[in-house]
Amino acid sequence: MERAAVFDVDGTLVDTNHLHVVTWWEAFRQAGHEVPMHAVHRAVGLGSSDLIAHLLGDDRDKDRDGELSAAHKALYGQYFDRLPALPGAGELLRRLHGAGWTIVLATSASGSELGALRRAIDADDAITDTASAEDVTEGKPAPEPVEHALELAGVPAERAVFVGDTVWDMRAGSKAGVRCVGVLCGGIPRADLEEAGAEQVYADPADLLARLAGSPLA
Repeated sequence: MERAAVFDVDGTLVDTNHLHVVTWWEAFRQAGHEVPMHAVHRAVGLGSSDLIAHLLGDDRDKDRDGELSAAHKALYGQYFDRLPALPGAGELLRRLHGAGWTIVLATSASGSELGALRRAIDADDAITDTASAEDVTEGKPAPEPVEHALELAGVPAERAVFVGDTVWDMRAGSKAGVRCVGVLCGGIPRADLEEAGAEQVYADPADLLARLAGSPLA
């Protein structure tokens, strides 16, 4: 039977979390909101609408959500030509693909942002499909992004592993019924990832690749 390895992208395969923190912080600042960077960091991994709601609350002026998202997108877009892949990201995907795993990305990114991330990873030959923000009605921590990735792979949950860097990833994967692997390169503590459902936690893609034989992706 086929097996699917589903990967988050930001903070898992590409070193972008802190770029998101700074550009969201600046977008909020421009709109007159003082949001601490540590709070933004903990919210990274949520889709734009959910991130804004999480940080500003339900009593905010929701009519300005679009402006905030657009400001973040414009600020973050300045980095599209130099997004850095995390160590071992492309090599890990190729190794798994060569071992018979179907590789699907599950990300809140879409459009030109997703294109920039895929160029950074530089492993399109190993990636079968992508479940992007445009394909789902609810983002992580809802299970829909992971469930859609499984549909694209044609693999049941018990034949899949989800790799991510945030508690939102681990919660989404757990709700979807897949085994979850965490990585620390997004800046979230090991204990938080384990509490949210991570079966094992690695430093980054290179660490997972080096210890692949003893991992859920063996």
